[in-house]
Amino acid sequence: MNKEILNLQQRIEELEIRDAFQEETIQSLSDTIARLQQTLDLQQAQLRLLYQRLPDKAESNNEPFNPANEIPPHY
Repeated sequence: MNKEILNLQQRIEELEIRDAFQEETIQSLSDTIARLQQTLDLQQAQLRLLYQRLPDKAESNNEPFNPANEIPPHY
């Protein structure tokens, strides 16, 4: 009977250790998702800003905006 109690105690300890590791993993994944969401929000804001600037650029040249006509800064 003592062996059974020790075996059950060992199994409970193993389950508690697993639970602790799973909680740590879940928290880590949650933190990662939060950082990714912040990055995505920033990128969406930047994209909205670029889209807002497209009509301004076209209007300043009095011609439709064509990305093929854009020269990269290193040229």
